[in-house]
Amino acid sequence: MSRIFLCLALIWAALPALAQDFSGLARIRPDESRIETVPRGGLRLVLGLSQGVPYRLFTLDAPRRLVLDFQEVDWTGLSAEALDQSDLVSALQFGTYLPGWSRMVLELASPLAVDQVAMVVDEATGGARLEVALRASDDESFAASAGAPQDPRWDLPAPEALPALPERGADAPLRVVLDPGHGGIDPGAEIEGVVEKHLMLRFARELSEVLLRSGGFEVVLTRDGDHFVSLERRIALAHEAGADVFISLHADSLSEGLAHGATVHVLAQEASDIASAKLAERHDRDDLLSGVDLSATDDRVTDVLLDLARQETRPRTEALARALVDGMTQQGGPMNRRPLRGASFSVLKAADIPSVLIEIGFLSSPRDLKNLQDAKWRAAMAAGIRNGLENWRQADLERRGLVRQ
Repeated sequence: MSRIFLCLALIWAALPALAQDFSGLARIRPDESRIETVPRGGLRLVLGLSQGVPYRLFTLDAPRRLVLDFQEVDWTGLSAEALDQSDLVSALQFGTYLPGWSRMVLELASPLAVDQVAMVVDEATGGARLEVALRASDDESFAASAGAPQDPRWDLPAPEALPALPERGADAPLRVVLDPGHGGIDPGAEIEGVVEKHLMLRFARELSEVLLRSGGFEVVLTRDGDHFVSLERRIALAHEAGADVFISLHADSLSEGLAHGATVHVLAQEASDIASAKLAERHDRDDLLSGVDLSATDDRVTDVLLDLARQETRPRTEALARALVDGMTQQGGPMNRRPLRGASFSVLKAADIPSVLIEIGFLSSPRDLKNLQDAKWRAAMAAGIRNGLENWRQADLERRGLVRQ
């Protein structure tokens, strides 16, 4: 049977990003897909697809990752455990990345260089097979070749200068940006078939409806579908929306201390406890695995300006967190025995917007898991958050004259 070779083998060092043009949605063929170790410390990735699709691949460092982007793959039926048969891959994720785009990320246990890559399409059936061969490399060579390429088909255009947002009066609706945690390639916690990314999107929509029906609120969601949004992009969306308040919503799974009950987190340089530190590590790690580098790049002057902005914002944020805790408590919670905590979540680092992260509950707690699946319980928690926002806004307006302009 004749075959068409649509992508020739290329040396990675000569071309760090590889892409090929097709169109349409492809379905993964799990039985034809595998990741396996080959002789001399190499790795072979084979993905069976129902048809050829546009794709690209590149590597990222710290941690070492191989990233593959597709337009677009339905991953239904594929499991990481069945696919990955190699000890050279320490973590594997795949799923929706952006609307219309899919991503697979392999975290590599040792430095590997892409040696050959090809997508082979069967001329008779249209079925395709993507094959990637990696060879053993070294840390220095890997770091030198790593980096996400710029490609207008995948990437956003360069940012443009926008006019300043108009001043909003005291009677203007409170503009709340709700941030459903995780999404797309990053599912978050998964317990007994309940997936955090789906649950938080549902709760964000329910909370948005409660706020809008109450009047006095404008609501923006950082995502309104099952797609990946980087931590950096979530903060950027809050700024673009001119947010008065930013609320990130989560329902994690955490075995340390058998955590249960709702908690509200504010930004702290160091986590207030081990549980908060573990949560911050998990949330930020998810973003790294999806191929986004959030390394700090602020210079000394910028750091000083950000610190000054946070001096204004911090007391307002802490008051917001207390108001939310009170609102949810009055609705019956249940709340964690220490409901107000500090953590170094990257998503809370907007210097000029009061920002909190709410763990509505923990999927690892049987009681919380049951509550989180109960629409009436979620409605009560949404009402508690609304009440907290209303009380905070009233108190914040009364204190506005004390804030340095």
